Amino acid sequence: MSRAERTGGGRGRLGQVLSSAAVVIGCVLFLGGFAWAAVLYQPYAVPTDSMAPTVEAGDRVLAERIDGDEVRRGDVVVFLDPLWGNMPVIKRVVGVGGDTVKCCDGQGKLTVNGDPVDEPYRLERERASFATFEASVPEGQLFLLGDHREGSLDSRTHLEDANNGSVPREAVTGRVDATVWPLGHAGMVERPAGFADLPGGVSRPGPLGPALAAIGAGALLIFGGAGYGAIGSVRGKRARLTHNGGTHG
Repeated sequence: MSRAERTGGGRGRLGQVLSSAAVVIGCVLFLGGFAWAAVLYQPYAVPTDSMAPTVEAGDRVLAERIDGDEVRRGDVVVFLDPLWGNMPVIKRVVGVGGDTVKCCDGQGKLTVNGDPVDEPYRLERERASFATFEASVPEGQLFLLGDHREGSLDSRTHLEDANNGSVPREAVTGRVDATVWPLGHAGMVERPAGFADLPGGVSRPGPLGPALAAIGAGALLIFGGAGYGAIGSVRGKRARLTHNGGTHG
């Protein structure tokens, strides 16, 4: 066997080892990312357009499983409260315990403790609410509104309840991080900057981004490693056929 043949064989074996390692690492990342997301997130189907345009009717969303204590103003949350029905509800938190939520100021904006809040996510941009209201949020409670204010049954509808339309923090089961279906409307749900300067600020993004990155990187390694291995095998077979043909010629 010539030196060139020995060198080529060594490179072929190294390529096979590297491609196999890439596939193994890719599988770990791909399956690990899926498992991570499955543990931390719960999928929901949205039945109404009360959160349009952020979340449309028929969208499928992923909500991070969190405790109510982790909720901040501006979060889009999933909650279950018997006073609101027997199905999970998706709304945006605009007030927390101790806040006074009011609408509207002279510019048609929602105010929290007297501070106007910019809400670029609202479907109706003229006024933050079609009806004026003011509510004090009890401690341990959350005041919630839909982004489609004219089509949302939210805390404004329950202002006559004992807690001024608010729901307990412990009623929250998840915080919506992304829309995943349909693909044309898929994307991350941003934390609104309008609440960032209020006490407590806004929540940090969940781990969905890193989980999706791990899934994507894993898929690339699997396909890349498998493809490189297949190409290497074909080249190896051709080299052996060429060598055998030359020996017997």
